[in-house]
Amino acid sequence: MVALAQALRNNADAMATMITEEMGKPITQARGEIEKCAKLCEWYAEHGPAMLAAEPTQVEGGKARIEYRPLGPILAVMPWNFPVWQVLRGAVPALLAGNTYVLKHAPNVMGSAYLIRDAFVRAGFAEGVFEVVNVTPDGVSRAIADPRISAVTLTGSVRAGTAIGAQAGAALKKCVLELGGSDPFIVLNDADLDAAVQAAVVGRYQNSGQVCAAAKRLIIEKGVVEAFTEKFVEATRKLVVGNPLSNDTYIGPMARYDLRDELDQQVRDTLEEGATLLLGGGKAEGAGNFYEPTILANVTDQMTSFKQELFGPVASIITAQDCAHAVALANDSDFGLTATIYTANVELAQQLTGELETGGVFINGYSASDPRVAFGGVKKSGFGRELSHFGVREFCNVQTVWLDRH
Repeated sequence: MVALAQALRNNADAMATMITEEMGKPITQARGEIEKCAKLCEWYAEHGPAMLAAEPTQVEGGKARIEYRPLGPILAVMPWNFPVWQVLRGAVPALLAGNTYVLKHAPNVMGSAYLIRDAFVRAGFAEGVFEVVNVTPDGVSRAIADPRISAVTLTGSVRAGTAIGAQAGAALKKCVLELGGSDPFIVLNDADLDAAVQAAVVGRYQNSGQVCAAAKRLIIEKGVVEAFTEKFVEATRKLVVGNPLSNDTYIGPMARYDLRDELDQQVRDTLEEGATLLLGGGKAEGAGNFYEPTILANVTDQMTSFKQELFGPVASIITAQDCAHAVALANDSDFGLTATIYTANVELAQQLTGELETGGVFINGYSASDPRVAFGGVKKSGFGRELSHFGVREFCNVQTVWLDRH
């Protein structure tokens, strides 16, 4: 894994450029993605083996232990929004556990897929440990049914997860699904507004808003909603939209025209339902799949941008009457990936974590994935976990060994 980290760093410029050219991620963020992957490899190289150590356990009569054995080849169906990170955050723990990996990447980022495979080759991994296949959805179905595939992991839409989950279930194969999110970003009356605004801007607009765990629903307690909104609009206006190969750009083009069209329709529907447009609200003129950084205010729980996932640079501001109402609004969603709470009362925030129906809660910080902590969701955001020791053991046969039982 240390060699893989070095291989990634040695080819970081080419990999980052490929990401930017394929799906539009601003180049500075693409470089950050490669470095994050290198650090992931190094962290698991140091800490991963201990996660697979046999665990002796007390039994009456004889001796027993728990062993973690590999399942075999894992089929990974991966998305385009983090073309390298999404792949490696699943592959590295699975490979560490002794499995092999078969990547079916999104069609628009196949160049990134082959560069990942090249990194494994340069790092000295044996042939067949990490492979890339370029197949249609029918090919994915055949692969899931193939007895040589032991398990499946998918990061993608609810529709894709439903289909893959059904196929894996029919084949009685383990699957992990990391699906969509409409993540709440709660700001209470006592919060540090400058810090909250700064986090909300990054949490909503990084990667041009194309992040599963982005801060899509900004739920602001009524005592500070006006002040927060003013600061948030001002900060959003300063974001540089443009050529993703420029170091100054923060928001690049969206990955595909159809995704931009879908987002634009969701914004139009929300405005027709009564929301207030504070900024942006349309397709940017000129070449490229650009969408203006957009802020919708006076959004209610009956509007499109509240009920659906908006996968692009659009923020929805929702007013909460009090803390309890903020939590109720946060939970009023089919999704449950992550949530954020901004408040000066950390003790209160710690209590609220147990009330939030999400796989992760971030207090006074925007959501992120990190190898040291588990990542995954509940409800229609999927099931299973990536990263931490959970990611290593997710695709293991947890085997009981009991000696001299009597």
